[in-house]
Amino acid sequence: MRLLVANRGEIALRIFRACRDMGIETVAVFSDADRKAPHVAMADYAVRLGPPPARESYLNVPAILEAARKTKASLIHPGYGFLAENAGFARACAAAELTFVGPSPDAIEAMGSKTGSRRMMEAAGVPVVPGTTKPAADASELRAFARKAGYPILLKAAAGGGGKGMRRVDSEGDLDAAFARASSEAKAFFNDGAVYAEKLVEGPRHIEVQVVADSRGRRIAVGERECSLQRRHQKVVEECPSPVVDEDLRERLCSAAVAAAAAVDYVSCGTVEFLLAPDGSFYFLEMNTRLQVEHPVTEEVYGVDLAAEMIAIALGEPLSWSEGDLRRLGHAIECRIYAEDPRRDFAPSPGTITSLRLPAGPGVRHDIGVEQGSTVPIDYDPMLGKLVVWGPDRSWAIRRLARVLSEYEIGGVETALPLFRRLCRDADFLSGKFDVQWLERRLAAGLLDGSEASPEDVLLAAAALSDEKAPAAAASSSAPASLWRASGRRESLRGGPR
Repeated sequence: MRLLVANRGEIALRIFRACRDMGIETVAVFSDADRKAPHVAMADYAVRLGPPPARESYLNVPAILEAARKTKASLIHPGYGFLAENAGFARACAAAELTFVGPSPDAIEAMGSKTGSRRMMEAAGVPVVPGTTKPAADASELRAFARKAGYPILLKAAAGGGGKGMRRVDSEGDLDAAFARASSEAKAFFNDGAVYAEKLVEGPRHIEVQVVADSRGRRIAVGERECSLQRRHQKVVEECPSPVVDEDLRERLCSAAVAAAAAVDYVSCGTVEFLLAPDGSFYFLEMNTRLQVEHPVTEEVYGVDLAAEMIAIALGEPLSWSEGDLRRLGHAIECRIYAEDPRRDFAPSPGTITSLRLPAGPGVRHDIGVEQGSTVPIDYDPMLGKLVVWGPDRSWAIRRLARVLSEYEIGGVETALPLFRRLCRDADFLSGKFDVQWLERRLAAGLLDGSEASPEDVLLAAAALSDEKAPAAAASSSAPASLWRASGRRESLRGGPR
């Protein structure tokens, strides 16, 4: 059996490792810019797609399908980004008699329509932010909604996500210009200028729920992730579990997520995203019909392998665990390591990695797609990889994160590491008091001003963090031996390494 990953970088490596654990051979595809990339070296087979531009390589569906034919691959995994949520690509794989590792084209299509998915969620009883249920041709169609709902409202691209085609509107006088900008941006990024409107929820947190479903009709929610630390609507730091979600809220969020997946007969791994308002109410945001960038924090806390589970489900296997098998153990935090210069408004920082030192120790994981000597091209998303730390509770995880950041070094390109070191000294971050606009406000207020925090400063600030108690369920539950073995942990819940 052979699987082709239609992607690059750290996600290709993550899937290849799952394949090796399962005894599946691997096929890498690459552009000319990635000829010497680590994911190419790791695979059993590698096929050139074309020149660096994505449309000529990683978005080139005929070339990807031909690579699968030449290498006799029977499965294709899209990773995330590029073609991951492209229903046409999933259908093309089926037409070529290839198994697409992901949900059905119909499910991708249903959740890819922001207005259509809103209608489906309302019908399924999933809470939805008040908004329009069909795309608007011009601003005048949204004016009546805005007057009824009240300003501020949020304009959003009907065909996309990731913050593209999104505009806040605070008054009726701003509506026409905001609509024109949102529609233009949506057309540029998604080839569809359709825009819809939602009532803007002030000061929300971004909470998402991991769902896994097999072809036998079993659907399980694997806890929530905290994704509120964002910049320009892009996630920067993620956690599992959320520091503000209690057991009652967790149960309601997970029930809503399973209902959302059932509404589209979802089969595979996916993520249902919600806005959590300050009053505790929550609303469906969207469903990502793929493996999320931040899936490792769930794996670390619940002791599961989501990448392997996704492949097994695509092969027709039942879920390898039940809801009763899941135990939430400790706390995990992920930092996205981008090749960006945080002191130049996070401008991309392409170049050659001249040095790389990855910290080690218990509870430290690196999902990274580069090595010393790697070239970071300008052609693609600048994420180099993810740093993930686990601790028996949030306080311990933050202290471990501070220690790891004090040791982490990347030379030759600028990265977001200075931002994470600053966060480890910030009182609001340490106490979990933030919302989706918090990081933007802190950056505007000078979070990165002045000299960078020294490793000693970072460690001292984290050490001063008050000794929070682990979530009651995590502290009191004992995991089955199989879950402890799967996670490789040998730590007591309160005593640290032993």
